[in-house]
Formats: sequence, C-alpha cells, structure tokens
Amino acid sequence: MKVKDKEITIDGIDKTILRSLMKDARTPVLGIAREVGISGAAIHQRLRKLEKSGIISGSKFVINPKFLGYTTMAFIGIYLDKAMSNPEAVKQLQKIPEVLECHYTTGNWSVFIKILCKDNEHLMHLLNKEIQSIAGVSRTETFISLNQQIDRQIEI
Repeated sequence: MKVKDKEITIDGIDKTILRSLMKDARTPVLGIAREVGISGAAIHQRLRKLEKSGIISGSKFVINPKFLGYTTMAFIGIYLDKAMSNPEAVKQLQKIPEVLECHYTTGNWSVFIKILCKDNEHLMHLLNKEIQSIAGVSRTETFISLNQQIDRQIEI
C-alpha cells in the first residue's frame, strides 16, 4: 500500500487480503498468508495499515433480522419544512432504533431513511408516532421492500 498526496494505492497482496476478508471476515490470517505466500505477521501488518488508512473501517457479524421477528423493510423519503431542520431531524431519527440508515439526498426529499420493522402495524406506528412527530417533518413517502435482490460491497 502506498500513500501519495492522500491518495492510497493498494497492491495485489492487499487486494487478495481484502477480497478474502470481504467474503468472510472470519477467514484465518494464516490461511490468507498461505494463499498469498507471506507470513502471518506480514498479513497482520498490512491489515493494521489498511485499517489506519481508512480502507478497512471495521468488521462485524450480520444478524438475520427475521430470526428476531423483523420482517418488514421500508425506505422513507422525508420532506422537511426547511433545510435548517436537517441536523435536528437527524438527531431525532438517531433515537429511533429501527432506523438503520439515514442519507441527505438531492431531489424531492431532504432525508431518505431505511428502517426495519416487525410488521406493517409496527411500520405504521413508527411513521405516525415517531417519524412524523419530529419537528420540521412536513410529510413522508414510504416504500416497502418486498425482497432484497442484491446485497454486496464494491468490488476490489
């Protein structure tokens, strides 16, 4: 990995490490080392550099929400009265645990969120009692996901 004027260049070994960990973050370092042909210590050093550079921002276990009773995924476009309302609205959205993602957007909505609910009744409660009661929210537009077809990261 080379850093030049805040631009990072990763080499073939870095790419192999990243691809292996993107497939399965629990891949043993020694397995990657054998595949690449360098020591486990060298892989650890590269991983530390990749983390320090910001290319790797962490690893996590992904829990299947259906096993916890969450079966309804929805996307909600939120219209705000004024652009000045954005930061406060986002603070209030952060307090709602079902909000998984929040994006400032161009186009019709000020904010676009992704939420996970147990069912449509739970979704309706969140919309009516939690989201639409946030100061500055003038209205919302909701899209229920029927089934996620693609779930991936950018290729390396």
